[in-house]
Amino acid sequence: MASLFFVGGTKMHEIESEYHIPVLYYETLENLITDKDGIYVDCTLGGGGHSEGILKEISDKGRLISIDQDDQAIEFAKKRLEKYGKKWSVYKSNFENIETVLYMAGANEVTGILMDIGVSSTQLDDPERGFSYRYDTKLDMRMNREEVLSAYEVVNEYEEGELVRIFFEYGEDRFARKVARLICQRREEKPIETTGELVEIIRKAYPPRSEKHPAKKVFQAIRIEVNRELDVLKNAITKSFNSLEKGGRLAIITFHSLEDRIVKNMFRDLCTGCKCPKEIPICVCNEKPKGKLVNRKPITSGQDELKFNNRAHSAKLRVIEKL
Repeated sequence: MASLFFVGGTKMHEIESEYHIPVLYYETLENLITDKDGIYVDCTLGGGGHSEGILKEISDKGRLISIDQDDQAIEFAKKRLEKYGKKWSVYKSNFENIETVLYMAGANEVTGILMDIGVSSTQLDDPERGFSYRYDTKLDMRMNREEVLSAYEVVNEYEEGELVRIFFEYGEDRFARKVARLICQRREEKPIETTGELVEIIRKAYPPRSEKHPAKKVFQAIRIEVNRELDVLKNAITKSFNSLEKGGRLAIITFHSLEDRIVKNMFRDLCTGCKCPKEIPICVCNEKPKGKLVNRKPITSGQDELKFNNRAHSAKLRVIEKL
């Protein structure tokens, strides 16, 4: 797959990937790489688009450590990036375990860390993975297929109240109660085994002429629950920031409001010094800001990228620098 677009309205570039087009490619590299001889981490390797961009930018003295928990992604990226030799290494793990990965890689502190949060286009487009409501296949949605919990267990074993919470909190679905009730009614007859069966149930909870696909929010919510995405993100932000050297940067790309809100709030907290209550006239906690925001507002895709990559519409890039 190839896409052509202008960056900054001055020069045309080409990004080629059989896996998926990396979002905010040039904006990410520009804001992440501060030392071409440094050590960098791509926490979400995917098809290797951002990883290859980093490898091209850093010098022969530099180093990139990539992480992913998806065997399919790792195997694809190995073929793509093996030409970079010892500059690049990859570890199969959840990026929540970044401290363990860095210990294994012999890196104490690093210059920059990237997280591209969410599901890759390839995972969504693979019918066997069960991420998409467009295909009728077994309920799964596991990013790491070695994990026990899948969408099947969530849909068929969670209590109705827990399903309501997940659909409302993770999917922000106003029909959460009705969807949960219909799921519980159906599974009394027989287990819900496929994405097609689940979509059929969800449709009954929505008005006949909904503008967006009625299953989108519920599928997002189940995927987040199966992969513990929000808890993983919170843990990974704390561990990643602690793993940065002075002046190092953490860049995070998010694709929906729940993720972006977490990143925004945690970055703001890291950049805030005194945590004393407002009614106390002087600071007694002696807390100092640990970081500073590189961009006050999130960086979003320009019109040229949006023409070629639909996934970029909801993407937001936030960057923090360690003091």
